[in-house]
Amino acid sequence: MTYQLTAPLLDACVLGIVDKEASYGYTLTQKMRQVVDISESTLYPVLRRLQKSGYLRTYDEPFGGRNRRYYAITDEGKGLLGHYASEWKLYKEKIDDLLCPEKDAVDETAEGGSDEQG
Repeated sequence: MTYQLTAPLLDACVLGIVDKEASYGYTLTQKMRQVVDISESTLYPVLRRLQKSGYLRTYDEPFGGRNRRYYAITDEGKGLLGHYASEWKLYKEKIDDLLCPEKDAVDETAEGGSDEQG
């Protein structure tokens, strides 16, 4: 992908994934890779930082004779995710206006918002 994820957007994506369901590191990495090229060595420091900041909590569950560390979102994390989501919506709309101006013209025509007199 051409565009790089900044730290806040990376945080938002991770929080969005664990908001749907608690996940362990490998599955988080796989879900992120469906959208962006990211390595586990990039993701784990993000997970630790979000945990240290109180946005994620961890718990261990046995699997195949070993423990898996799962990450779950906290109430503080849900609050931060809500903030990121509203900021993303505004940001995306502004970028769409710059990159896709024809979208607005199509939307206005579909809504009957044409300036033409008939």
